[in-house]
Amino acid sequence: MILVCDVGNTNLTWGVYEAKDLKATFRMTTKTPRTSDEYGVLLTEMLQSRGVDPMKLEGSIVASVVPDVMHALLGAIQRYTSTKPLIVGPGIKTGIKVAGEDPKGIGADRIVDVVAAYEKYGAPVLVLDFGTATTYDLVTAGGNFSVGITAPGIKISAEALWQQTAKLPNVEIKKPKTILAQETISSMQAGLVYGQIGQTEYIIAKVKEESGLSDLKVVATGGLGRLIADETKSIDVYDPSLTLDGLRILYDKNKRS
Repeated sequence: MILVCDVGNTNLTWGVYEAKDLKATFRMTTKTPRTSDEYGVLLTEMLQSRGVDPMKLEGSIVASVVPDVMHALLGAIQRYTSTKPLIVGPGIKTGIKVAGEDPKGIGADRIVDVVAAYEKYGAPVLVLDFGTATTYDLVTAGGNFSVGITAPGIKISAEALWQQTAKLPNVEIKKPKTILAQETISSMQAGLVYGQIGQTEYIIAKVKEESGLSDLKVVATGGLGRLIADETKSIDVYDPSLTLDGLRILYDKNKRS
């Protein structure tokens, strides 16, 4: 079994794989400051609650977009699982060709997602990740990754509304009964959800138009991805475990090398 960890701006998402089977998942809050021992105790408790012995893990891999947590987190993984984590970053073997003006500046989470989508669904494929930010990444034939679009995520937009205005509240992000809102909360929900749907459909259509890839497969993931995917025909597949699968695929590629 191996341990995989995706360190995002909001959550740390963990998974345990036995071969290709995802046996367990759990999450921690990223923004809470923790020591390596605090991470270690939480990690041990969560693994054991899911029937996993931390000391029987054979390996681990981490992708992070939050550098500040890495020292304590890596120390915890090494001390409490006796594995030395593989870090997703420059030099790791991915099976894709990262082009563009600044390939080293591409976030580890985006590399993981496109690797998983390419391996699982082939190319050309457009990968949408509805996280803290909403990202759109294009992989063309031969595994070429050179196009990426970044937009504010739904939660960022919601927080901007209630933090930057005097009277608008913090609302639950869900689709209202109708877009014809008649009070404040459903008005905000309509703008947030239908606005994200409209943005999603327009960007997908524009990518297809400018790339000439009319047969482009569109794969979505991320916490709020299902909410959007269920409301548009522009998304072909919603894959909630795409990022964790990508980490497992990267571990296997680099373990064999």
